Amino acid sequence: MSSQFSLTDEQQLIRETVREFGDNEIRPVAAEYEAEQRYPTDLLSAAGDLDLVAPNVPEEYGGAGMGHLSELIVTEELWRADPGIGGSIAAARFGTEMLLEYGDEWMCEQWLPKITAGETPIATGISEAAHGSNVAGMETRAERDGDEYVINGDKMWITNGTVADVAIIMAKTTPEAGHEGITAFLTPTDVDGYDATRITNKLGIHAQDTAEIVIDDLRVPAENVVGEVDQGFYQLMEFFAPARADVAAQSTGVAQAALDAAVEYAREREQGGQPIAEYQAIQHKLAEMATAVEAARSMTYRAAAALESDDPSRVTRFASMAKLFASEHAVDVTDEALQVFGGAGYVSDHPVERFYRDARITKIYDGTSEIQKNIIAGELL
Repeated sequence: MSSQFSLTDEQQLIRETVREFGDNEIRPVAAEYEAEQRYPTDLLSAAGDLDLVAPNVPEEYGGAGMGHLSELIVTEELWRADPGIGGSIAAARFGTEMLLEYGDEWMCEQWLPKITAGETPIATGISEAAHGSNVAGMETRAERDGDEYVINGDKMWITNGTVADVAIIMAKTTPEAGHEGITAFLTPTDVDGYDATRITNKLGIHAQDTAEIVIDDLRVPAENVVGEVDQGFYQLMEFFAPARADVAAQSTGVAQAALDAAVEYAREREQGGQPIAEYQAIQHKLAEMATAVEAARSMTYRAAAALESDDPSRVTRFASMAKLFASEHAVDVTDEALQVFGGAGYVSDHPVERFYRDARITKIYDGTSEIQKNIIAGELL
């Protein structure tokens, strides 16, 4: 096995720590949070005590300073525990990378310790109802007014939109410049002009907060520009590859959870006087599922190794490949796991139906499977 796929003792310990937290704290209450569509505020705080919230953040801001592979292991194990609750914890950091790379020191000092402690997640407003993968098409506008910017627009499908105390809002400051005219703004959310409504009619990940944000004359001080004016698109592009590798880890985690559940059920469920695990048809399903999970994990970890390199093309290619493969197979594996359960898997008595629904989002957000294919082909041709 190549050294880049071998986990260090520290990384093994990280996996064991997250898995223990998931098994003891998340799984026992997952169905309850799912049914109530409740954001896991208390568990976010508990995860913060274990350095599992925004583990990428350096220790000086309260984080664990983990590298890419360790960070992906945390995400994988949180999603293995439950995509709703675990996914909420893993998603609490979305936006910290932008602050670390481009934010002023005061931004990092004010907000990162709160995020890593599990006091609040951070939201990043990029997507709009008519502009998902086409970031350059966004219609949200920010106009300079003295020492402030006035922002107007609507954001859709925003993770943590109603529960975050702070958000990064992407808006066009030079609309005629297309993607060259986008700027990132940092704002607290308890201000006039920021109105978030939770989206509750989702197929899955019900415990996760997803919101529509209406931005109406939101005033943001000019000093709250993250990075440079009109450079937001280029700043954002730097973090798409890590985000896609993270989705690959999510996909691997939920697929592993479904496989674990299917193996356990196959051993216990009897049909024709023997456990169904003794039937070759079931064995073949489990074998194919296990192979897909291991392949997805290997590609995810290879993407992590690429992220540690200085080759942008390699990073882009492997991150998109990992997301494409892992997300597509997460849906396949959870589907087959449900099939192993038969009718019992179609109802909420077992978590496998939840895994099936939760896995489906991984083929959509952070760039659909079709977008990933375009990216991969672009790197090849």
